[in-house]
Amino acid sequence: MERKIKYQYSYFIYPYVIDEKKYEQYLLKLLKDKHCTLKIWEKEKDFNIYTYFLPSVRNYLFSSFLYNEEQRKQLEKLDNGMKSALLAKYSCNMFEYTLGKEVQGKVGEKNGIFFDISKMEIVCFKTGICFLVFKTIIENENDFEDVLNFNYKFRDINSKSNSLKNYENIRIQTNDLKDIKELTNIIQNITFPSKDAKEMNLEKERFLTYSYVCLEQENWNKEEDFNNLKEEFMKFSNILPSNHQVNYTEEIYEKQTIEPLKYVKIGFTKQGTAMLTSSINTENYTKLPFAYEQEYLYTYLLLLYKKIYLKKIQLELKKGKNIKKAREELLNFMKNIEMQEITQNEQGSMLCNKWKQTLELEDLSENIREQYDIAYKDLNIEKTQKINRILLVVLIGALIFNIVNFVLLFLNLD
Repeated sequence: MERKIKYQYSYFIYPYVIDEKKYEQYLLKLLKDKHCTLKIWEKEKDFNIYTYFLPSVRNYLFSSFLYNEEQRKQLEKLDNGMKSALLAKYSCNMFEYTLGKEVQGKVGEKNGIFFDISKMEIVCFKTGICFLVFKTIIENENDFEDVLNFNYKFRDINSKSNSLKNYENIRIQTNDLKDIKELTNIIQNITFPSKDAKEMNLEKERFLTYSYVCLEQENWNKEEDFNNLKEEFMKFSNILPSNHQVNYTEEIYEKQTIEPLKYVKIGFTKQGTAMLTSSINTENYTKLPFAYEQEYLYTYLLLLYKKIYLKKIQLELKKGKNIKKAREELLNFMKNIEMQEITQNEQGSMLCNKWKQTLELEDLSENIREQYDIAYKDLNIEKTQKINRILLVVLIGALIFNIVNFVLLFLNLD
């Protein structure tokens, strides 16, 4: 059954890690790139973002909110070297990446799904953890099954093992990008391979998917129950193609899904997030999709960052190179990120709690605390053993010294 769409977009998210020692150098590379522009946030222009996030988190993510007009002008006047040195001190920086002409592509050789890549952003944290984020929009009138197939195919375009035998070809048909390989080349140019990313088991070949669909109201209304959409919704949530046979229990559905508003369903998996709405409510194609790709998207990115940062601390503890540094990073994380409430927005808080649960942040955090306690105790035992060995050597030395003195004294008496 064809299910027409009123409004749609899909974001694809690629996490990567830069060596902290090379972070300033990486920012300089981005500043020199003619396609990159530093993103500056302003209270009036970005009012929804400004009011959604609580002050501590807002300053952590969007430091340029703190600039006044004169400071913004001064920043613009700096050369790239000085600018990168200044930006490297901030907790987070964001860049817009322009492909040049609007990029139009097609899934399939004939009767394919046409789409645009309308926006690309680079989000970089001071710790070296970064995200490449780009937005795609399917062109023309299309069906819900087109979105299912597109998301399923597009998320794997960066895969080296993908020979495209199991997928329709994805071709970019403009002067700027003639083939999907050119997009993967851009991704490789922006991101760097990292040994830490590999050891943290970060996915390098598959994008996280963050998708929004508003169906025409005849598909979902008072008479047309959501139960008729449930199977397609589960495919949407789990990023499966339209012809996939889904097997799910009501328990799995309940675990993955929330309904923050009437005619709004959101699916959560470790592979991404999917929001499905009906145009019976006009806000579902006028207001909600913009909040979803602004306030809610940056909330999701912050929580993804938390998970990867915890993995980074876990790796340092596993290596056992610098327990003191790992302790400082853990305390800094708890103070500046983990213990901070992100927003007082009701829907945003609901999403935030569900993302934390899906990403298993509390379990990971607790695991790291236990790992740190063990490492700290082992370190103290090792220190105690070292001190005991030193004391033993000192005592033996003192004993030998006393014996020698006693012998000399005895000889002198003779």
